[in-house]
Amino acid sequence: MATKLGRMARLAFAAGAVALLSAAATTADARTFRMSVSGDANTMDPHSQNAGNVTLLLRQIYEPLVFRGKKLEIEPGLAASWQQLEPTRWRFTLRPNVKFSNGNAFNADDVVYSIQRSLHEFSQYGIFTDTIGEAVKVNDLTVDIITKIPDPVLIDKLTQVYMMDLEWSQANNATRPQNVRGREEAFTGRNAMGTGPFVVRSREPDVRTVLAQNPNWWNNAARESNVTEIVFQPIASAATRTAALRSGEIDFILDPPVQDVPQLQAAQGLKVVIGPEVRTIFMSFDTSRDELLYSSVKGRNPFKDIRVRTAMYQAINIDAIHTRVMRGQSVNTGSLYPDAVNGYSKAEDKRYPFDLNAARRMMREAGYPDGFEVTLDCPNNRYINDEAICQALVAMWSQIGIKVNLLAQPLATYFPKIQRDDTSLYLLGWGVPTYDALYSLQALLRTKDGQPGNGTWNHGRFSDPDFDALIDKIKLETNADARRALIAQVNKLYHDRIPHIPLHHQVIPWAMRSNIDVVHRADNQLEVKWVKVN
Repeated sequence: MATKLGRMARLAFAAGAVALLSAAATTADARTFRMSVSGDANTMDPHSQNAGNVTLLLRQIYEPLVFRGKKLEIEPGLAASWQQLEPTRWRFTLRPNVKFSNGNAFNADDVVYSIQRSLHEFSQYGIFTDTIGEAVKVNDLTVDIITKIPDPVLIDKLTQVYMMDLEWSQANNATRPQNVRGREEAFTGRNAMGTGPFVVRSREPDVRTVLAQNPNWWNNAARESNVTEIVFQPIASAATRTAALRSGEIDFILDPPVQDVPQLQAAQGLKVVIGPEVRTIFMSFDTSRDELLYSSVKGRNPFKDIRVRTAMYQAINIDAIHTRVMRGQSVNTGSLYPDAVNGYSKAEDKRYPFDLNAARRMMREAGYPDGFEVTLDCPNNRYINDEAICQALVAMWSQIGIKVNLLAQPLATYFPKIQRDDTSLYLLGWGVPTYDALYSLQALLRTKDGQPGNGTWNHGRFSDPDFDALIDKIKLETNADARRALIAQVNKLYHDRIPHIPLHHQVIPWAMRSNIDVVHRADNQLEVKWVKVN
């Protein structure tokens, strides 16, 4: 019966998509918006992969209970209002007459289900719902969210939790998130059903995804965009991506190569919008295993020795990366997050100085006078000039005797690999959608212990009881001043114990045809509901 229901649901969905396309084609002001990035979303499941390229696509289809507005302020989303009834109980009043694009009504059952689904072991969204004990249906349009502890940033977290249709999920055997880490194929890998402004018309992974305007979107009366069709086309080659923009084949590039920005700014018919991103690029080590998976060193792990980590830090000429690799489009840092994040400390945002003599001395003291060999995992289509950054690091570390074998891969294979903790040394970029330090500390530095949110992206399995104790206190502390003081202690530990090597905060240029108007935000997430094609 479940198989039959699934086939019926897919046929109904396909018929609905055709009808939506026909309706859009008759619109007098119909506009197609063709956008490109270096890498595709590796799933359409809204609770599987917490990655920028995934949310970039899915935020056009799915919606959370609360939104972030044009200036990143909190706004009502699928919840019209909310109130804190008790320190651990929040009541959300849902918008009436909201429907999923298949016609199913959005109600409290969908909210309860979506929150439960985000807590599944295959989900990376537990970082946003980890403090939730349960979601309780009060009536069809009212839900109480009960937290296990008072959570001062719950509303910020909920901006990232998308609501799914319970009935659609049941009909298509999709009640749990896709296990991308385990290379699982799932219906939600290629299909989506949300309440948002667009619906999926076609999906060819790594080739193109076409979205059509949802004529039944609950907020159509206030729709600001004239876009009726989105063509999302990943183009891995930076040169090809830029050429497609110049030729008019593409309207918008989220990640133009920084070396091309001056030419794009000067080109007739094009424009570039530039601003800081709340994302930090850093290097991380396997500090857990007694012997690294990919190293010439046998019987011990050099990355457990802070002298080795310090040496690698001091061998990095960050100014050279800033000027030659990033062409000035980065902000050098010694911090895990930029100043837009609550908890940032200017006092601890200081790098270890570039000093090859000191680095070589550290290597000798650690017992590696001739260095060693290790493999570096690096994405080649996720962050701005990511592979070029890694190539620069390979050359810099060679000067202290470390021979680095660079394994650069597209995000579709890179992320599943490191998510299996199948790495010895890797580059990662980390954004902070909650704009609060806890999000980074908990996901990247807390010991990975199986609890939702703890160490979800800590793939080097860094573990330090001092970090854990402070992070757990930050989760519980509701006094703003006391909380900032705790975060300041973690910031100092981060500088002193070098669990990572921070490199820089990204500066994000968006390049587009001159007839395109967008809202540029520091989260590097384009909302097509605000895009206009003139």
